[in-house]
Amino acid sequence: MTCGREDIKKWPVSKAVEDFLRKCEVHEDETLTQFCHDHSQLCCSACVGTIHSQCSKVTPINELTNTQPTDLQGLSVKLETVLGEIKSLQISQEASVESLQKTYKEQGAVMIEQMRGNLNTYIDECDNNYVGTSGGNEHYLKEEMCRNVVSIVNEFDNITVKELNEMKDEVLRKKVSIARSFNKFTDLQNDLKTYYYYSQKIEHKGLCFIASMKCERKLQQALTLLDKSGNMFTLQGKSLHKVRIPSDTDSCHITAICVLPEGQVLIADFNNKKVKLLDKQYRMVSHCGVNGYPHDICQIKPSAIAVTVEDFSNPHEVQFITVTQSQLVPARKFQLKHKCICIAHHQGALYISSGTALYKYSMRGKLLNKVYENISHEDTVDRCAVSPAGNKLYITNPSQHKLLTLARDGTILATFTDPELRGPLGLHVTPAGQVLVCGFRSSTILQVDREGFWKLDTLATQMDGVVEPWSVCYSSTTSSILVGQWWNNKFLVFTVE
Repeated sequence: MTCGREDIKKWPVSKAVEDFLRKCEVHEDETLTQFCHDHSQLCCSACVGTIHSQCSKVTPINELTNTQPTDLQGLSVKLETVLGEIKSLQISQEASVESLQKTYKEQGAVMIEQMRGNLNTYIDECDNNYVGTSGGNEHYLKEEMCRNVVSIVNEFDNITVKELNEMKDEVLRKKVSIARSFNKFTDLQNDLKTYYYYSQKIEHKGLCFIASMKCERKLQQALTLLDKSGNMFTLQGKSLHKVRIPSDTDSCHITAICVLPEGQVLIADFNNKKVKLLDKQYRMVSHCGVNGYPHDICQIKPSAIAVTVEDFSNPHEVQFITVTQSQLVPARKFQLKHKCICIAHHQGALYISSGTALYKYSMRGKLLNKVYENISHEDTVDRCAVSPAGNKLYITNPSQHKLLTLARDGTILATFTDPELRGPLGLHVTPAGQVLVCGFRSSTILQVDREGFWKLDTLATQMDGVVEPWSVCYSSTTSSILVGQWWNNKFLVFTVE
């Protein structure tokens, strides 16, 4: 059959376009074939077998095309609205950078003018003092003038130049943050336009449905980013703080960090089998040994923590420690029948991971239930964190490079993967619900939206000094993100806003 230009919708779709549209975003080697009504998500066979295995209604896409009309007009209105908001945000961010640069230049000019004024005032004073000076004192007067001029210049270098450099660094940080934001929104714009174009131009109902659903999903992602932009962290500065002490026999492996309400910091030093306490200024004030290698720490009371401890020769153990007058005091403990890697606390319940499963325990060590399990690999359930409301559980799957979001009953709500998240280990949820996750193999710190679907930003990389991060924690006391690393005697502190 011959199709002219007027019948463009009847043209056969190229294999490249079909492969592009049918590609699953979670399992890149799989093809989208089904649709989950519970989550309104396109699925491949792998998605159905893992993420949507408990869902009540999953239907083949080819059975939906006649009963699921695509609202292209509504999609067009949403698209224009979102693209307009993205453009407005970009203009606002550009104006912010221009304002910072202008302030930097103006402040620099003012400071230089002040130094010039100080020098001129001093030279005038010297000129007045020089009149009537005898010849024997001229040499002394010249030396004093040189010393004072050098003093004025040094004061400018030590104070003014430092302030200017700080302002310059702030401008550069803002530029980097906005560049990342631009790249993110540019990618979203391109995806939105591409999927909308295909949803309009393709007559194949199955592919049209996929394109429109992908466009809807990208719209949701864009709206999330626009809505969460005020909750996204921006790095402002960085510092390093050592945790190695004279009694340590090996390099420090910082596998966990916990910040207490008053700003004190607790660190699990895996290699030296210790828990260490630092004050608000990150100075070591106390430490205590544990009966094995400490993997994780969680706060259970304002001045009490629980630590998971593993050792080849000892039982799997949860050790409780209290903080009394800036001293660590070991308290009770209980043993488990399985490995205890991660520990998280919420409303009197402990969530403990074994490497392949997540269990819920009482505070006395009674097993309440198995929340989730994945035995497809050795290290599929490593770290766990609980949302402030307790309705979501986040777990890292290092072997498959995933961050999973679960409901209380273990149902998978979302699966997050990203090229910048390789071997995810460290995981933390702030009191405001912001989700932070470390890529151990990728040497990155990412912020993910609280639904667990999308990356909001890559906060830090190896260029920022991050190398094999194992733990992460946010301190509301100091507005900073603390990062513990493997084979490192120091931890990173990023101040954020």
